[in-house]
Amino acid sequence: MRENLAQWDFVIAAYAVAIAGTLLLLGWSWRAMRRAEQRRDEVKRK
Repeated sequence: MRENLAQWDFVIAAYAVAIAGTLLLLGWSWRAMRRAEQRRDEVKRK
């Protein structure tokens, strides 16, 4: 175990959190868009 933490550990962790958050946001937005398109299509059919 290291006694002192390098700053790169925090930089890598910050990038990992940012990339994961971005991917989650993209997935959530894409899913919401698809649901909205399906609802729009259902209304058009009626």
